[in-house]
Amino acid sequence: MIFLKNVFILFWRLWFFLWAFTTVLILLPVLVIVISKRKWYSVYFKIARIWAKTILFIMGFWTKIEFEEFPEKNKSYMFCPNHTSMIDIMLLLSITKNPFVFVGKKELGNFPFFGYIYKRTSILVDRNDSQSRVNVFNAAQNCIKNNLSICIFPEGKVPDDESIVLDHFQNGVFRLAIENQIPIVPMTFFDCKKRFSYTFFSGRPGELRVKIHNFISTKGTTLSDRNILKNKIYNVIRNSLLADESYMKSTLTSKTYN
Repeated sequence: MIFLKNVFILFWRLWFFLWAFTTVLILLPVLVIVISKRKWYSVYFKIARIWAKTILFIMGFWTKIEFEEFPEKNKSYMFCPNHTSMIDIMLLLSITKNPFVFVGKKELGNFPFFGYIYKRTSILVDRNDSQSRVNVFNAAQNCIKNNLSICIFPEGKVPDDESIVLDHFQNGVFRLAIENQIPIVPMTFFDCKKRFSYTFFSGRPGELRVKIHNFISTKGTTLSDRNILKNKIYNVIRNSLLADESYMKSTLTSKTYN
């Protein structure tokens, strides 16, 4: 039974990579055109949303969203979700109508095809370069001036230990939000770890639940308030995860689940 389950997961995972790679390859000529100019970013974002929704559907995922507050059209936000899976990005694209730009690691730009698009549509961070912070701030400010939102996974990476409920938050997301005086949108992803974790022989199709929490205003705040904001948002997401029986069950049994 375990052997058959692993065979199914193997083909299911390969199906994911096949679809993701093939669709990007097919769309590449169009993407190269629409990402050539910043004013066409909204077109790229619509294509990316369709791509993400298609991949999730093909993999047997469907979404269920709980809103405590709704983002306004043509307004910039700092989207701040927890990070547990490679489908987090697809889930975020599929549920968010406000065009946003990712802030992510420079290393991701090295992937074939995806890396080229990533470098042209995201704000890249080089953690070994002190000048990178200035570049990220300037790029984020330029995006916000063009009514784009920003998205950063505040944990900075997926925790190596899958039993971790929520890893420590990095400072960058809160610094950027304060410096640009934009609202922070805490987002809790409950099922991505269970459905499609980085452990290869794991996961299954099913529901992906998301909670969009009340927004946290940064108006009037300064960098001295950074830790207060960080702790507040960390507790909002962590408490939401702790209160969810399904999430905690999969987290506490993650080492034996596979």
